[in-house]
Amino acid sequence: MTREDILKIVDQENIHFFRLQFVDINGHMKNIAIPRSQVEKALDGKMMFDGSSIDGFARIQESDMYLVPDYNTFVVLPWRNKQGVAAARIICDVHKADGSPFIGCPRVNLKRVLAEAKKLGYTMHVGTECEFFLFLRDECGNPTTNTQDTAGYFSVDPDDLGIECRREIIETLEKMGFEIEASHHEVAAGQHEVNFKYADALTCADNTVTFKYVVKTIAKKYGLHATFMPKPVFGINGSGMHTNQSLFRLDGSNAFFEPKGKLQLGEIAYQYIAGIMKNARGFAAVTNPLVNSYKRLVPGYEAPVYVAWSASNRSALIRIPASRGMGTRIEVRCPDPTCNPYLAFAMMLNAGLEGIKNKMTPPPSTDVNIYRMTAVEKKKSKISSMPSSLLEALAEFKKNPLAGETLGPHIYEKYVLGKEAEWDHYRISVTDWELNEYLKVY
Repeated sequence: MTREDILKIVDQENIHFFRLQFVDINGHMKNIAIPRSQVEKALDGKMMFDGSSIDGFARIQESDMYLVPDYNTFVVLPWRNKQGVAAARIICDVHKADGSPFIGCPRVNLKRVLAEAKKLGYTMHVGTECEFFLFLRDECGNPTTNTQDTAGYFSVDPDDLGIECRREIIETLEKMGFEIEASHHEVAAGQHEVNFKYADALTCADNTVTFKYVVKTIAKKYGLHATFMPKPVFGINGSGMHTNQSLFRLDGSNAFFEPKGKLQLGEIAYQYIAGIMKNARGFAAVTNPLVNSYKRLVPGYEAPVYVAWSASNRSALIRIPASRGMGTRIEVRCPDPTCNPYLAFAMMLNAGLEGIKNKMTPPPSTDVNIYRMTAVEKKKSKISSMPSSLLEALAEFKKNPLAGETLGPHIYEKYVLGKEAEWDHYRISVTDWELNEYLKVY
């Protein structure tokens, strides 16, 4: 896609409104909307905004920043065509006033980490599986945790409003250039999943934030609220973002595949797995960033609680899907869809690369249901657990040297400060559980 291509589409589609999108350090999508008259200026990277207004970006004395668009992310928004007047979006990197990339921009940071991987001879390919709930809204339009359906895994409920909503989500994504591979109802009532084709890590991160934007937008059309909250309802499965990843050599071959190797995995794959396992507790604060994330990472709900790997065991942190050849990959099952994918991919990539650089060897695979193992058996097998709270995850994050190296000093400092504030706010809040347990008794 070139500047001229985009201007031609703007005229052909009668695009009057243009959204310049970017993400903050928490992965929240932000945008500046401009009229048709400002599109040329925007495409030249000359649109300025106040970076000090974005949490975790810049101080007030260095607030002037620019949005530099990535032409390949330009797309017309299918739901915004009103009486022949259309809208489009383009994803941008944040640059400083002197024109240099801003190190506090998560997308810029991921590009830096990917460039370092390329020096080692690798590109990262990623495919995410974002689960989400579709809940009803009340008479005032506020979201509830009530759902219309009672369906389960792979179920088809003809009265389920969510199925129609999911169909339109898929149609919208396809119009925006996504290749949808599958979709289905998940385990819990109201829970869904839509799988789209893997891509290079930067494109996949762009696609993941776009996917969440589309899901929420279309759900609202149906009077539903889409949430990617990891554990919105106690007692049922939560929502994860299983992250399939592989390394490709610069000649286009899959570095994880070895036809003659055990499980047809090469040495690079095992070293990458070892690096992920070594750093899993240390990157959880990024892949599982909320207080609520750790309500999902508990035994009994198919969530990966234990740091182990297996070719067949879904109770392990890392699973090896059956596909081989170019499709050889590992599936890291702990991330949830509230994570910032630009930061999460960077952390997992550098964790895996640490294993490769140091020629690390993973422990033997765990091919039994870890949930049924005793504490003694887990200890004997040297199987550790993921952090049980955001507080524990932050402690592990702060003592992991890879964290600051991967996120850079700006994002690292702002991220830790933000998450510590979030935990402290939770710590001093009085919850419904406390009122239910104590108010009448004491």
